[in-house]
Amino acid sequence: MAVRPPAVRRAAVRVGGLLPRPSDWTMARRTLRRDLPAGLAVAVVALPLALAFGVSSGLGAGAGLVTAVVAGAVAAVFGGSNLQVSGPTGAMTVVLVPVVAAFGPTGVLMVGAMAGAILIVLALARVGRYVRYLPAPVIEGFTAGIAVVIALQQVPAALGVADAHGVKVWAVAADAVVRFMADPAPAPVLTALGVAAAMLIGGRWRRQLPWSLIAVAAATALAALLHADVARIGALPGLPGPSLSFLDLHAVSRLAPSALAVAALAALESLLCATVADAMSVGQRHDPDRELFGQGMANLVVPIFGGVPATAAIARTAVNVRAGAASRLAALTHAAVLAGIVLAAAPLVAGIPLAALAGVLLATAIRMVEASALLALARSTRGDALVLGLTFVVTVAVDLVSAVAVGLGVAVVLALRAVARTARLEQVPLDTANHSDEERRLLSDHIVAYRLDGPLFFAAAHHFLLELAEVADVRVVILRMSRVTTVDATGARVLGDAVARLRHRGITVLLSGVSGRHDQVLTALGIGDDLPRFPDTPAAIAHARVHLQQGHAASHGDATATAADRH
Repeated sequence: MAVRPPAVRRAAVRVGGLLPRPSDWTMARRTLRRDLPAGLAVAVVALPLALAFGVSSGLGAGAGLVTAVVAGAVAAVFGGSNLQVSGPTGAMTVVLVPVVAAFGPTGVLMVGAMAGAILIVLALARVGRYVRYLPAPVIEGFTAGIAVVIALQQVPAALGVADAHGVKVWAVAADAVVRFMADPAPAPVLTALGVAAAMLIGGRWRRQLPWSLIAVAAATALAALLHADVARIGALPGLPGPSLSFLDLHAVSRLAPSALAVAALAALESLLCATVADAMSVGQRHDPDRELFGQGMANLVVPIFGGVPATAAIARTAVNVRAGAASRLAALTHAAVLAGIVLAAAPLVAGIPLAALAGVLLATAIRMVEASALLALARSTRGDALVLGLTFVVTVAVDLVSAVAVGLGVAVVLALRAVARTARLEQVPLDTANHSDEERRLLSDHIVAYRLDGPLFFAAAHHFLLELAEVADVRVVILRMSRVTTVDATGARVLGDAVARLRHRGITVLLSGVSGRHDQVLTALGIGDDLPRFPDTPAAIAHARVHLQQGHAASHGDATATAADRH
């Protein structure tokens, strides 16, 4: 039998580690009585949210339900968490609305498939573990910005305006307000506000009740009873068969930024949601790379059935955990219940007023914003407040991709500045031995030891060069590098430049305490190859004394010879 190369074996092991395994369902056999009711409870909560997010995305309520069914099932099987519940979310609608406007429904399907492929690549590259390093101000500002955008998206439906126009979501909301003021219709406004109020107030009073479903059902019944003039969802399609039609390659390149945004959102929301689910449960730990793989598979499959891009949903996952779910069977049950609703109760769902779904999303947007967390971050440091504010403003005013890029960029710059400030070049005592006053005076006049603390990298190198250039009236400089934490190419080159300047002035430079990995960087760049290196500072001091004594003797001999010549 042919032996596979090591690279092939490693790739096979990596792919195998992402696939479903029998152990995923071991617990499900013991927790049927907990998982089945939990899945039913999640489906009750997810129904109005799926409808609302489908309408908000621009593909219709049916697309939202299909997404909740298909993505919920696929992610439950392939994902890396036992408790996650996936489906359409508000953050996705923010990205999808411009895609629908520019490319139509087919563009959304293509974006979803492309995002799924990107997520699978990220899973294979084991990127999941790095999401934990995202700065909290970026996440909180991004979340708050998404909440505002979701709320602005609901303004036309809440006001009963069907033909509002604008390039950005805030412009569409403003146009809807102007049109409403010209011809006000109270029924949609009262419906949206009533549903939102019921969800927010009822949720505080009896949290265990599905207030979103209760409020939407009441609004639908009242609108039918009073024959209110409100726009409704309309007929829902059943679960369609495969129907994905691909765009041409030119459109694919134009859709790439949106696909990257969807993939980034899916990764971020899913992994954060999995972390929250672990914290809410006992003994549960998710696999971040498998979770990315599961979301990638879900987004590859969903477009085939006409659904929108999906991700794990914190609200539905929280309901799942609180309802007592212990395995993936709960999420799978939620998907099966929603599929039954699509097939059996479509006529009832079709009568739901759009304004009622707008109310659901308005309440959802309000719940997304945790004022206490935002205030705590804003008060922590000026840098955190700046990153938080910029991310929020760019999310609302521009788009999500730009917001994340700006937030991360500013956060990285501030972090580098903070790290650079920890790098110090400090003159320290050479040793603590008992020397005579004359020897102390000789050492202080001719030898200076500097200890480098912290990282020597591009952000701190210029500061280091300026300080070292100020050295004067010495013959030997000892650079103590045992406390240097890191050296990059820029820092090494600046070190070489500083050494060259000192030697040009006739100053001898010695290095002490250089670690092997730092010396490897210096050697690779040809920095200080001819500089004497010593394992510790005492050895460098001893060498400096000998060097000065030899130099003194040589200069004394030259002076004697010169005097003899004169005689």
